[in-house]
Amino acid sequence: MPIHSKCKLVKKEQLKEDIFKFSVEAGEIAKGAKPGQFLEIRVTEEIEPLLRRPISIYNVEGNIVEFIFQIKGKGTEILSKRKEGEEVDILGPLGQGTFKFEGKKNIAIIGGGIGTFPLYELAKEAKKQAKINMYLGFRNKDFVVLEEEFKKVSDKLILTTDDGSYGEKGFAINFLKEDIEKEEIDGIYACGPLPMLKAVQALAKETKIPCQISLEERMGCGIGVCLGCAVKVNAGEETVYTHVCKAGPVFDSNVVEI
Repeated sequence: MPIHSKCKLVKKEQLKEDIFKFSVEAGEIAKGAKPGQFLEIRVTEEIEPLLRRPISIYNVEGNIVEFIFQIKGKGTEILSKRKEGEEVDILGPLGQGTFKFEGKKNIAIIGGGIGTFPLYELAKEAKKQAKINMYLGFRNKDFVVLEEEFKKVSDKLILTTDDGSYGEKGFAINFLKEDIEKEEIDGIYACGPLPMLKAVQALAKETKIPCQISLEERMGCGIGVCLGCAVKVNAGEETVYTHVCKAGPVFDSNVVEI
């Protein structure tokens, strides 16, 4: 069950001009958190903006929960101004669809842009039993973040930029394709822009490798009430709608339609 808690902001880091990492004391939330889950964060006590902001869990260490966000609008801009020592109103952990990696030996984790953030906790936990092959793509060198952190939880890390200004030139999925057989990949996990997810979904179907993808949707409530995050899934012989915040945000790639 999700927990509503006022959590102390113990550390605030500015990773880029518009990207922030918050570390909060959230012992009860940390106890139940699983890779792939997210938080719903109230950005202000004022009436506007009213809705909470969904932000993926980046890392859990003891009673500390870390999340990273990019300023996208008024809400996240307000949140970015919080100071260490202040409280953050959090509901979580949320999401019934989480990353499953039991029994895997050589997994591929692929992310793009800000979609890389929820993949750290996955890699950290999965590394306890499997080899981690990580493929991270960014627009250019100015958008690259957390390289050293991801190195620590990866056995192999390939970092790409669209223009070749840092790391390998091209799209991360092209390097994953080259490694499918060589690395004996037995599971693929992805989060990032929709075009990348569609390409990963097609690759998984072609190679018949089990694959899970994490969707990034507007989730105003996080508990399936506002109905703003509907997505199509295959249920046997018919297609039905479900909600990313409840059934996801992680889905089997052969079930969800994106």
